[in-house]
Amino acid sequence: MNKNIRNLFMLIASSLLPFSCAEKENINLETENFTSIFDSNSFITEYLPIDIQQTPDGGYLILAERSLDSTEVTGAYLMKADKFGNFVQAMELGDTVINPIGPLNVIDGQYHFFCMSSSNEDYSQAKLATIDANLSAITIQNAGGLTYPEASSVVDNKLLLLTYNNGDKTSVVSEVTTGGTVTELAAYTVGVGEDSEDPIIEHHLKEGRQFPFAVGRTSTNTYYYNGFYEYNFSVVFVNPGADDPQGVVQGQSDHGGFSSIVPISGNKFAASRFNFGDNYLLPNTVLDPGDFSTSPDKGGIFSPELVEDARVKIHRAIVGTQNILIYGSDTRSKQIGLFYYDEATGTFLGSRYIGFSNPFQVAAMGNTSDGGIIVCGTTYLAGRFPRICLTKLSKEEIESDIK
Repeated sequence: MNKNIRNLFMLIASSLLPFSCAEKENINLETENFTSIFDSNSFITEYLPIDIQQTPDGGYLILAERSLDSTEVTGAYLMKADKFGNFVQAMELGDTVINPIGPLNVIDGQYHFFCMSSSNEDYSQAKLATIDANLSAITIQNAGGLTYPEASSVVDNKLLLLTYNNGDKTSVVSEVTTGGTVTELAAYTVGVGEDSEDPIIEHHLKEGRQFPFAVGRTSTNTYYYNGFYEYNFSVVFVNPGADDPQGVVQGQSDHGGFSSIVPISGNKFAASRFNFGDNYLLPNTVLDPGDFSTSPDKGGIFSPELVEDARVKIHRAIVGTQNILIYGSDTRSKQIGLFYYDEATGTFLGSRYIGFSNPFQVAAMGNTSDGGIIVCGTTYLAGRFPRICLTKLSKEEIESDIK
């Protein structure tokens, strides 16, 4: 594998950050397999990637968080890399736009993500940001009166959004058009009393545990979210317009629940769960939208090599004619572990580990136009400076990993 470390010098500006390569000979000319690490001469700013999308020119658009001075909340950072994994340009949003969430949702060639306002007038308001593939123009607008955005996805060219309403203490699922028009589908209580919302507020203030919120719709048109309901971090199947959910897979307070969930077909899901530090992979599980159960009931493959309550990303890919699931997570060896499973049967197929010298952590994965995958993550230079890293794997590399 061709490993290329690009040293990139930052010139601080309010919107556009020009970078330059420190050494011309380090520019990568390999598209099939590469590893890129994007460094900065700022020793006080941290960069934590959230999501990645390949752009029509073969390059990559990355959404990330950046640390802000004297506060735990984060600012929004966007970066473009070319098809070789070389830096092209970057953009920082102002400090009044904070806590961006993924993914980068693609609709009609535009890239959309949600964030939050930090201004005194509309603090915690959900904002919808829209950017083009070249970072040449960005618009930011209010997303109705929604507050505390937590997760999003695309459904029928609309954005599905999970938010928290701290006035009513409810988890809210809404449809949002690219113009910012909001249609609320459902709102369910997180519990009564001040303690019920403490983990949620601490999540948004970046002062506590960061929860794997998610929202989506299955192939049978059933809406669901992974978030808080009645004091527990749970998978909740939404019953639009009704006061109560259609079904719930109840977690264990904020100590257990699903760390990732991806609908496959019908009631079949690929998922993972955490339970008081332990991690379990569920590459072939059935969740009945009309059932009420608990997350430990779902079992799973115990994964002792993962860090406690590990973040887990699940990616669907095709290798040859085989549909596979790629689980990406953080290992105790401080590498990114990729674990391959057959999508139809849940059979384990193989694994790969990404990382060398410095710690590596997974952020997102995506398919590439040549049949490979791109893995975006965080690496810690000198063990302490969080920086964005990219690893491109060709389809031949992935095939070599599968038994």
